[in-house]
Amino acid sequence: MRLALFQPGIPQNLGAAIRLSACLGAGLDVIEPCSFPLDDKSLKRAALDYGPLAHMVRHSSWEAFLAAPERDEGRLLLFTTQATAPFHKFTFRARDTLLFGNESRGAPPEVHAAAFARLRIPLRPEARSMNLATTAAMALGEALRQTDGFPA
Repeated sequence: MRLALFQPGIPQNLGAAIRLSACLGAGLDVIEPCSFPLDDKSLKRAALDYGPLAHMVRHSSWEAFLAAPERDEGRLLLFTTQATAPFHKFTFRARDTLLFGNESRGAPPEVHAAAFARLRIPLRPEARSMNLATTAAMALGEALRQTDGFPA
């Protein structure tokens, strides 16, 4: 199971995703460019001491991400407020990659087009969206539950 962040815009969300990846053993793909400097200092600050436990791969572009060997391993599932399929009714597989768009811009049409499925987390009608890190944790938790993928 992998998480992928498309051009993340908030360093704290990346830090939370690094910790989530490290704690649950999921790979993490960061698709650049980010909206903040992605250097060793900012990564260390965002990830605290979890960085060495995370399995993070940086991709210089969307095209580089699609060409990466990990992309041959499973389906690409885009989480988006534009989807109609609720994530908790979807059947996940162990090699899926859960993809999340930029916090303010979402994902462009080419990212939507590349996804095997587009999923959403149902929200109350008056709510617009949830925090990216919270959404990623909910999605990864459900996917790991379904595939018996939680650490022993």
